[in-house]
Amino acid sequence: MKIEKILEPSFGENMYILVDEETKKCAVVDPGGAEDKILNYIKNNGLTLEYILLTHGHGDHIGAVKSIREKTGAKVVAHTDEKELLNDNRKNLSCMMPHCGPQELDADIYVNDKEKLTLGNLKLSFIHTPGHTKGGMCIRVNDDMFTGDTLFAGSIGRTDFIGGSYKELEKSLKKLSKYENDVKIHPGHGPSSTLGIEKTSNPYMSR
Repeated sequence: MKIEKILEPSFGENMYILVDEETKKCAVVDPGGAEDKILNYIKNNGLTLEYILLTHGHGDHIGAVKSIREKTGAKVVAHTDEKELLNDNRKNLSCMMPHCGPQELDADIYVNDKEKLTLGNLKLSFIHTPGHTKGGMCIRVNDDMFTGDTLFAGSIGRTDFIGGSYKELEKSLKKLSKYENDVKIHPGHGPSSTLGIEKTSNPYMSR
């Protein structure tokens, strides 16, 4: 398994390409932009893009979704509770993001908490973590977890947007705190970390 991180320059959003090196199948997580970089990486490494995985539906995380889906035939995966946000460019804030323009879309596959999906030989597990948005979710594969804007290194995502709730985010952080310390987190912004580090040093998780 390999994880390639690509930075979207306009909003500093982290995008990831998750690769099953045995089958050459891959998924892209939260493609907010930099479409050419993503597609070139996939092409240059002889990969097949199966899924576009969305931790949530804000514009800085979905800006390149429709174009990549059209060019590759990959299936878009999101949480069931994120449908409303994905379908409204005002609610997902993309109407205010000139780098991508207004974005409205539907996922091809809507998932719920604890559901799983196979990517080559990899097993993806979906963890519903509302708070930043209603349908925010984390995605775990082996000992790695994509946390979107739920959990950052040393911080958390905002809760003052449409569908946000600090109380819900607190519950989501408690849910994440039950996972093993050595799980490496890959957030939507900023550097990676581990759950163990965040449990002890992140003030929002150590309360």
